[in-house]
Order: sequence, then C-alpha cells, then structure tokens
Amino acid sequence: MPDRTPGVPVRLDPRGPRFAALLTTLVLLVVLVTGSGVLLAAQAVVFALGAVLGLRWSPYGWLYRRLVRPRLGPPQELEDERPPRFAQVVGLGFAAVGAAGYLSGATWLGITASAAALAAAFLNAVFGYCLGCELYLLAVRSRARLRHG
Repeated sequence: MPDRTPGVPVRLDPRGPRFAALLTTLVLLVVLVTGSGVLLAAQAVVFALGAVLGLRWSPYGWLYRRLVRPRLGPPQELEDERPPRFAQVVGLGFAAVGAAGYLSGATWLGITASAAALAAAFLNAVFGYCLGCELYLLAVRSRARLRHG
C-alpha cells in the first residue's frame, strides 16, 4: 500500500491514467462487440480498485509502473490524484450498471452504459480530456460556493 501523509494529496504521473484509459477503451470495445457482462464486471473491479486503493495500485496502474513507466523519461509534471480517482468512481458506476444490464438480460442498458463509459475513456486516452476529472472539479467548486454563500 502507498505511504500517505494525511492531508497531503497524492501526486502522480499523468501519463498513467491515460494509459489506463487506453486499456479501458480496449476492454469496453470488446464488451460492446461481445456483449460480455462478465468482462464488464471485471472492468468494474478494476475501477473499484483504482477508486479504493488509488490509481498507482490499480491493475492498470501497476502495469503502467512496471512495464511502461521505466521506458519513458520522467514526467514533466505531476498531478493531483483526486480528480482521476473520482473518475474511477464514475467509471465504476457506469460499469456496474452496464454489467447488471448485460447479466440480467437488459442488453440495452448494458450497451448504453458501456458506450457512455467508452466515450469517456476514449476522450481521456486520445485527447487527455477526463470527463470524470471535470465532474470532480465542478463538484469541488459547487461545494465551495454553497459554503460561502
């Protein structure tokens, strides 16, 4: 488990979440082609591990640290882990709903939730635009406005 100092945000290499988004995009494409609720449930577990343990300790984060990161130069900057970790929670929600849809026979629900998650993962993997991160920042700003007036 990571060493954490209470009150100090974890900083991470922003290329790691983009790598994870690329793997997620590939998994979600396979889910949509095959209609596999089991594979989508496995992706939900990956999201859950990233949300609970942190991105560095999720399966895709582990792959990035072990296989990809050693072949790259150092990151130009680090980013706060909280927004992409929140994005994992959002992905978990879509994957759980989609898996439930596929596994219960509500294929339309599985397809809809998988396609929405795929769109978000694709935007992050290809363009570096994290929708879940933007939702996190919107929630933080909204909470601050509510507290101050």
